[in-house]
Amino acid sequence: MERYIFTSERIGFRNWIKEDLSEFAMMNADAQVMEHFPNILTLSETKDFIKRLQDHYIEHGHNYFAAELIETGEFIGFIGLAYQDYPTKYTPAVDVGWRLKNSAWGKGFATEGAERCLKFGFEELKLKRIISTCTEINTRSERVMNKIGMRKVGSFKHPKLSEHPDYENCICYQITQNEWKQKISND
Repeated sequence: MERYIFTSERIGFRNWIKEDLSEFAMMNADAQVMEHFPNILTLSETKDFIKRLQDHYIEHGHNYFAAELIETGEFIGFIGLAYQDYPTKYTPAVDVGWRLKNSAWGKGFATEGAERCLKFGFEELKLKRIISTCTEINTRSERVMNKIGMRKVGSFKHPKLSEHPDYENCICYQITQNEWKQKISND
């Protein structure tokens, strides 16, 4: 357990290591996993992404954490928190996000992991608000946002996706620290 920054019931959350590259690259090259993104990622792009996540952790004390199953150590993708400052009416803000390999879909890992990341964000990082965004057609991610107690605050055109009109229409959900406290007291 010492390899993890924190855990949920089934998932360990940790910073990225070089051994994650091949599995993460395989996942990012899967068109099904990347269906709500303009492109799959190459090995080099995945390596750069991991480096950005590691740098983000150094700067902010969190990132989209590498997620693995505690029982087996199997890498399943990422679930975590990342500071986003692209220009919209919802940012800058810390975003809770996830990307899991398709063999981990439908097992509640995204919901379990995102809930645990909200707890980390509000209790450890003392954040006041956390957002989550996805494309308008990403109903699976939107369902997770609803399950973890977030509420839809609006739609926007993602400025980083302006060259990809099929992906630029996005939605934003959020939860405040007070809403989260209310939710956990009712659970």
